[in-house]
Amino acid sequence: MCGIVGYIGKQQAAPILLDGLEKLEYRGYDSAGIAVYDGEQIGMKKAKGRLKVLSELTHGGETLPGTIGIGHTRWATHGEPSDVNAHPHFNKEQSIVVVHNGIIENYLKLKKKLQAKGYEFVSDTDTEVIAHLLDYYYKGNPLQAITKIMHRMEGSYALGILFQDHPDQLYAVRKDSPLIIGHTEGGCIIASDVPAVLKYTRDVYFIENEEIVCMTADSMEFYNVDEEPIEKSPTHIDWDVDAAEKGGYEHFMLKEMYEQPKAIADTFSPRIRGQEIVIEELDMSEEEIRAVKKIMIVACGSAYHAGVTAKYVIEGMARIPVEVDLASEFRYRDPLIDRDTLLIVISQSGETADTLAALREAKEKGSKVLGIVNVVGSSIAREADTVMYTWAGPEIAVATTKAYSSQLIALYLLAMKFAEVRGVIGKEELHGYIEDLKKLPDQVEMLLNNKNRIQKFANRYLAAKDVFFIGRGIDYAISLEGSLKLKEISYIHSEAYAAGELKHGTISLIEEGTLVAAVLTQEDLYKKMISNMVEVRTRGAFVLAVTNEGNREVERAADYVIYIPQTNRYFTNSLAIIPLQLFGYYISVGRGCDVDKPRNLAKSVTVE
Repeated sequence: MCGIVGYIGKQQAAPILLDGLEKLEYRGYDSAGIAVYDGEQIGMKKAKGRLKVLSELTHGGETLPGTIGIGHTRWATHGEPSDVNAHPHFNKEQSIVVVHNGIIENYLKLKKKLQAKGYEFVSDTDTEVIAHLLDYYYKGNPLQAITKIMHRMEGSYALGILFQDHPDQLYAVRKDSPLIIGHTEGGCIIASDVPAVLKYTRDVYFIENEEIVCMTADSMEFYNVDEEPIEKSPTHIDWDVDAAEKGGYEHFMLKEMYEQPKAIADTFSPRIRGQEIVIEELDMSEEEIRAVKKIMIVACGSAYHAGVTAKYVIEGMARIPVEVDLASEFRYRDPLIDRDTLLIVISQSGETADTLAALREAKEKGSKVLGIVNVVGSSIAREADTVMYTWAGPEIAVATTKAYSSQLIALYLLAMKFAEVRGVIGKEELHGYIEDLKKLPDQVEMLLNNKNRIQKFANRYLAAKDVFFIGRGIDYAISLEGSLKLKEISYIHSEAYAAGELKHGTISLIEEGTLVAAVLTQEDLYKKMISNMVEVRTRGAFVLAVTNEGNREVERAADYVIYIPQTNRYFTNSLAIIPLQLFGYYISVGRGCDVDKPRNLAKSVTVE
């Protein structure tokens, strides 16, 4: 949520700020602003709405000259989306300016203190408190002022700060919100995420909690909260610059769907050697794997849905008990975890606030934590005991596709490895799983190439008000993700239900013409699912079925059938999700929605 960009160097700052903010649009925002120091004063422009409004307001940045500046895309938390509440925020004299990602939890207490000392506030944001608090403690030394406010603020923050008295310095601070720093040709740049800097540098510094950086046009110095200098090493980013561009596709989401075969292969290929699963980064001996008594999977959104799938796969394949928790609930229920529990946290960005908090709580209780993330050097990657990267590359669309698919692959690999080490499956069975896994990229590509048929079907339901997804077992897990894809990008009300629960209340929602998407890929559950399909169809529902090739019996209970290739029963979700992704995408396109940046949503949820 929110995006920060800052630049100091020899080039005009405003165009670089606007370009960087454009690369961060996927994070979700409702307003944007930039502030640039021109040598005499700090000029600022802010605008509610999309970034193009700000770009037009500043003529592409030409009306704000200067070589040092900060920019921001805001996702509203405190105060409605408006020009006034948009960042950056000034102190009263407009000599200190701040952009902020995160939430200051004690801002009301700080605000009252500052108001009592005569400070006046013009916005409803928690961020304006930071600007005035800096003003209150600033006595000519920016570093001292920054460390003092860090001792007094509670919550999460990534900050970019300019002081008019120090026109050759740009400051950045971080606590629990992501921030990276990089050298550019003739300058330095800060940003919330890698895509914003790829055009300018591939070597970045990941700022750790409670670290401060002071940048000039040709240097950067790092400090801890005690104002002590610290040494840091850069991380090289191997992403192709083109990977963060649309590459001729109408939307990032469509491009990323078509990148799924490669993302899947890139995730499993380095971990399959001959007929063996080798996960070097797991850093667990066979004795440690055998000693695991319980696995807990914690995640949010689509990553949580991947975890629900993993519960069925790991329990079925490796026979280890698995609990799956929403990260936002996990940390508040005093979970029963110990040294015999393996906690798996899943996050595309590696910065998801609730998931990060769950990781920290689990480590405090002695559990080993494995992170499954996509972003190298992210907070979860750094703080977990061990990390398994998915190698999906940059994912820009808010609605995840390829990152979700690669998370499934990582979890399949873990299940296979644990099952073999614990003696639940033999070499021959493992080899069969590996061969099925290797076929998935081609099978996914085949389904993607069937998009026209799904597009035609989607066009029939552009005016739908309610869509329900049903499934049993592992198919219920894929129903959850299919429903989320539809609702988040098309704004159609959609829910997923375990099909066996229909009679316990939810079947009352079915009326004439209601679309019900039924997923049935588990052969032992075909008959029960077909009975559920008949139940809703006789009550007026139009039934779309997603099932395996050869299951012709389903045609008597469905109005429209999409067949997926045969694969191992544990891997079917990797195929069944493809038509559901395409369905959600084409519904969104047909309704004229902003596919890549759906309203009110953010790619990286870095606040609770």
